[in-house]
Amino acid sequence: MKSWVLSRYQDCRDVLRDNDMFARDRRRVGAELPEFLQNIQTIDPPDQGPLKSVLMNALRSQDLDTAGAQAREQITGIFADLAQRERFDWIKEVAAPVALTITSHLFGVQRPDLHWYVKLSDSIARRMDIGLRPERAAVGNDARTQLNSLVDQWYAAERRPGVFATIRETAGQLQVPPHYVHNTAGVMFNASYGTLFATVSNIAMTLIERPETLDALRGADRKLLDSATDELIRFEGPAQGTSRVATERTVIHGTTIERGQIVLTLMASANRDETEFTRPDELVLDRSPNRHLSFGWGVHGCLGAAFGRVAVRELILCLTEAPRLRLAGTPVRRTTATVRSLDSLPVSFTA
Repeated sequence: MKSWVLSRYQDCRDVLRDNDMFARDRRRVGAELPEFLQNIQTIDPPDQGPLKSVLMNALRSQDLDTAGAQAREQITGIFADLAQRERFDWIKEVAAPVALTITSHLFGVQRPDLHWYVKLSDSIARRMDIGLRPERAAVGNDARTQLNSLVDQWYAAERRPGVFATIRETAGQLQVPPHYVHNTAGVMFNASYGTLFATVSNIAMTLIERPETLDALRGADRKLLDSATDELIRFEGPAQGTSRVATERTVIHGTTIERGQIVLTLMASANRDETEFTRPDELVLDRSPNRHLSFGWGVHGCLGAAFGRVAVRELILCLTEAPRLRLAGTPVRRTTATVRSLDSLPVSFTA
């Protein structure tokens, strides 16, 4: 993997929050990166600051209660359509349309064609593994270019209320290249979709395997639903790891890390570290505190974490009110290292 790999919670968190020593922007150690990839995820402070401020304000200006109500309405409608089916694929018929529709509502854009976007986002997710699979770079780069073109179409379309309109209205105030804003808008949209898609997939599988968990949440109050949502995200989160590059020589547990070397933080492993989480391999629905790393940490932590929690909570709530979800075939895991998800999950609702 040509990386130093960290699996302990404290080590991962320390690296993620030390942006001076461990950079996301590899240009800080002399790497050359194509401009079409530059966005909020690839630039570090202080350059990141103005752009991040605009994006945070755009997200905070959205009504999360309304977003939650929209999510619940859509999920309930899909469940009603599927209730009489003997078998359906949760991934294709629930996870993908729910994630794409909810994200499109939040951003205030017309929902892209579902089948086209699922393929595009899958190519971007697989590109994250190019350290292991270099051959995935070309298809992934093409998908990123298509995503940037989609953002250009949104810029030219009529305005709708949402995150995208807020970004567009305030982007002129930023002292950054305009394409950084465009790229970031696309990256944020896809990150929202991809994170929801994977999380909705993983949590469904977890709850099918542990039906007693769903039973315990039936009729639960808001406090328990909120803590259970975070616990399920910790237990089976979509983000397996993320990398940083050392900006100078340093030492971790007696091992010398040279400038320019890659440090890979295994966030999913950190989320099972017994020194941070009591009974880490169990679902503790009222776990508190729960400082998991599923949304990252530090300056590059997930901007849409609050929205993600709302959407996932509504999914769990809808599942507690629906007939029991059962396997109707053999699930197939997606062959990706960076993102944990499924390719198919055949299920049925059974009274």
